[in-house]
Amino acid sequence: MEKILYLDCFSGASGDMVLGALIDLGVPLDGLRTALAALLPAGCELTAERVSRSGIGAIQFDVKETGHDAGGHARHRGLHEILEMIAKSGLPEPVASRASLLFERLGRVEAEIHQVPIERVHFHEVGALDSIVDIVGSVWAIDSLGVDRVSASPLNTGSGTVATAHGQLPVPAPATIRLLEGAPAYSNGVQGELLTPTGALLVTGHATSFGPMPAMTIRRTGYGAGQRQVPGQPNVLRAVLGEATASADHGRVLVLECNIDDMNPQFYGSLIERLQAAGALDAYLSPVQMKKNRPGTLVTVLAPVGLRERMLDLLFRESTTIGVRYHESDRECLSREWTTVSTRFGAVRVKLARRGTEVVNAAPEYEDCAALAAERNVPVREVHAAAIHAYLESQREHTSHER
Repeated sequence: MEKILYLDCFSGASGDMVLGALIDLGVPLDGLRTALAALLPAGCELTAERVSRSGIGAIQFDVKETGHDAGGHARHRGLHEILEMIAKSGLPEPVASRASLLFERLGRVEAEIHQVPIERVHFHEVGALDSIVDIVGSVWAIDSLGVDRVSASPLNTGSGTVATAHGQLPVPAPATIRLLEGAPAYSNGVQGELLTPTGALLVTGHATSFGPMPAMTIRRTGYGAGQRQVPGQPNVLRAVLGEATASADHGRVLVLECNIDDMNPQFYGSLIERLQAAGALDAYLSPVQMKKNRPGTLVTVLAPVGLRERMLDLLFRESTTIGVRYHESDRECLSREWTTVSTRFGAVRVKLARRGTEVVNAAPEYEDCAALAAERNVPVREVHAAAIHAYLESQREHTSHER
């Protein structure tokens, strides 16, 4: 069953609100502390306190320095330094890769806004240790939940002005509004900054769709508290965890294509990995014959419509292409769910695809089959065949019981 995380940004979002909501969903604080230990200086403590915002209980996440150098977390850091911190942190590769991509995206935004080379960009508020923890910690927390898809509501930005290291700036701040490109946003008139650059980066960096909460069976709900009380509304971010309902998924998808004939083949693997880490639904390569009879490679990317700029940026930055074609296409997806069958080799998960109530495809999970095959020293195809047989037998037994 597809697991969905829905971020309800009716009162905006910030890094500590995202992490607080995820902790309220059930992400263990001790696990977060262990995962981020290499990023934290001596005397630094991660805390999660239950507070009230306009009558709603929520988790207030905070980074506190209790040692002799308390307050040092406000030091500004450059992109290279932050990427080095992440690389040396010992975090799992998917977490480190996505966190690095988020900071690289923010670095490009800041470089364009301030008209400086990206290597000279020094993050101010987002370069402080607490913001680094918010970003990297949120990536780790979402990964630990094992969600298959993140969706979000339109984002409430607030209005008025906000004090920053660059002086008084309009709300949303320049970096925030750039990060919102391709995502729906609005202001309900509340004065002040509801959506911070860190919050915008995390929500748009994970969500592959925006709008009302998708059809799902709700399992848990969490609330992350903002730092201040907002008159007239609870200053919280709501996170909802659930499973997709058994109905077909209709919608639009973005298709991007480019032909390449001059790139080192070793680089294609990294390109595909980065596209998928940035939210691509699928990315694949096809051999093609190009002009002047040169062999080439067709790169095809399927992505949510709102991620067009992010996908284009990665294709131009990570490949040698100088042009990308793109268009929107209708699609229909079968609903998916998981079941587990017992074979003589061990338990194997089977992915079921339904159209309405009818199962039209049952596919044993390859990783399970491969692991059991290696453990028992048998061909993978034997484990795969045993899993299919076990599933079909379970269906026959179920049918006979119904009769």
